[in-house]
Amino acid sequence: MNAPVPQRLSRFQEVLLLVGQLNYSWTNTESLLIHLIAGLARVEKEVAIVIFLTLNTGKARIELVERLAKTRRVDPALRREVLGAMRQMTRQAKLRNKYSHCIYAFDETGSHASTQLMRIFDSETEIRYGKTEDLGPDEMQAIMTAVAEIKGVNAAIWDIVQRYDFPR
Repeated sequence: MNAPVPQRLSRFQEVLLLVGQLNYSWTNTESLLIHLIAGLARVEKEVAIVIFLTLNTGKARIELVERLAKTRRVDPALRREVLGAMRQMTRQAKLRNKYSHCIYAFDETGSHASTQLMRIFDSETEIRYGKTEDLGPDEMQAIMTAVAEIKGVNAAIWDIVQRYDFPR
């Protein structure tokens, strides 16, 4: 029996696959903040989960972890590691938010893709909205790079959790 010959993905499929990987990597890594909250606040994992779920945004969760890391009782080496991981997450959040909160457009063949941002720019005299950008090779590479960097943050957080024996 012959194995099926893999077909080249359409741009539509490539975009969906990459954005899915970006969102999965982000959500998976963001959930690790539960362990950092538990360890830094010195609470049980269940309490950290309640705190995590009470905060509505990734930004608020990252800010909480940063603030907990900055307390006097946190070892300076641990503080540097946690703040470094949070800086990396914050850098990736912009791209992740862009691709999570936009409209995608594809031509009828599925070979050309673009995004339309769902954000309003308000100046004194006018508003602008729906900035459109092509989703070409450079943007696709930026998404792949972001996925790899988020995976690196994930590994760094797990390393901190394990070395400092934070609740798992």
